[in-house]
Amino acid sequence: MKTRIISGLIMLPMLAVLYFGGYVLMAACFGLTLAALYEFFKGFDSMGTKPSYPVAAFSAMLLYGYTLYLDISKSTAGDLERPFMFWLFITVAASLIYLFPIEKRQLQDAMATVTGALYIAFFAFHLVLVDQTGKPSILIWIIIFSAFGTDVFAYFTGLALGRHKLCPSISPKKTVEGAIGGVMGSIIICGAFGYFFAEEYLIHCLILGILGGIISQLGDLTASVFKRKMGIKDYGHLIPGHGGILDRFDSVLFTAPMVYYYIIFAIQ
Repeated sequence: MKTRIISGLIMLPMLAVLYFGGYVLMAACFGLTLAALYEFFKGFDSMGTKPSYPVAAFSAMLLYGYTLYLDISKSTAGDLERPFMFWLFITVAASLIYLFPIEKRQLQDAMATVTGALYIAFFAFHLVLVDQTGKPSILIWIIIFSAFGTDVFAYFTGLALGRHKLCPSISPKKTVEGAIGGVMGSIIICGAFGYFFAEEYLIHCLILGILGGIISQLGDLTASVFKRKMGIKDYGHLIPGHGGILDRFDSVLFTAPMVYYYIIFAIQ
């Protein structure tokens, strides 16, 4: 536990990335995406599956590269919609073409490549999209507060009160009590953020606290499903007490899209 807490505190300065936003955030997200893709694809080794890291990395580069072009050219965020369909086509097509050396490839190699590009690169990209929403972009903090707040409260609540297993076949240590504590923690932290820093969005912060407390845990469980199927405990060992980059940010991958689409449909 001590190592886990110390590592968490060491990671706190990374919040500066959210403060600066813009190109700093974009660069950080791109870097984390490449690292998370590497960890995710490495996990398939034990299954004999060989997804293409170059294809997925190139896909991420296209996604961030075009967004950077839009920002430099002062185009609108809406200009990303049609090119995104082209990006999706390129990603899927490249993953299928990867199968052409048929004697060396299996169908699951292409499927794993597409899954990595969408699950890691596209989901994480929503952090950048939230940053570009204008005034509501302050809610980007909710992504981190909800995801990490849920994780912390769920961990300590489960440690103190956990009795009933939540999903023993997926994550044996998670409990129903911990899950409830995680949601409550998310509501408290997101509500406090709204009260002190985004008063006009206070109600939205509370709603996002509820949704984030649930969605972030679904993201965490999804990552655990992959690890169970891959036969690994952690995606990496970069962060002592936490595992790899993907182990630490798995819940963010679900929370970021949730916050973005909430802003799009409920605020803007």
